[in-house]
Amino acid sequence: MHFPNTPMPQAKQGGAALIIGLILLLVLTILAFSGMNSATTELAMSGNEQFRNNATDAASAGIETAIAKLAGVPTSTSAPPTVIAATAMPDSPANHYSTRSRFVGEEGNLPQSSAEKFIGFHFEIESDGSSARNSKDKQKQGVMVVASAGGAGETSYRQIGTGLE
Repeated sequence: MHFPNTPMPQAKQGGAALIIGLILLLVLTILAFSGMNSATTELAMSGNEQFRNNATDAASAGIETAIAKLAGVPTSTSAPPTVIAATAMPDSPANHYSTRSRFVGEEGNLPQSSAEKFIGFHFEIESDGSSARNSKDKQKQGVMVVASAGGAGETSYRQIGTGLE
């Protein structure tokens, strides 16, 4: 029963809903910042992977270029390596390669060849590729050129089709 001069009791509302709402808003804000940070990091990582792939492609192009120029490498194990200085890739000037090619020896009596008619020249090629963000790749490739053996210890190789010259 309510008496006319007695004030009505007020329900106690200490702001609990406001405090819970602010805590939930804080949690959502933290999750949003975490998501943005994660997305930014993943974007940088994928860019770095692309630059690493570009460096690998540049190093591979260096190997192919050095193979095409093997005829200019001296066939003496004491000769210094033949160097191709830093060269920009034609399709992307930010990507470069450089190579070092050297003769490492020769081999007679090649399997499944006519006796002493062919000889194998062994070469080693090292190629360094680079791209943006200091991405680097190093590759090493062994190559054997089969050539006809000349008389009296002479050896030579020449172009057959589109191969070595």
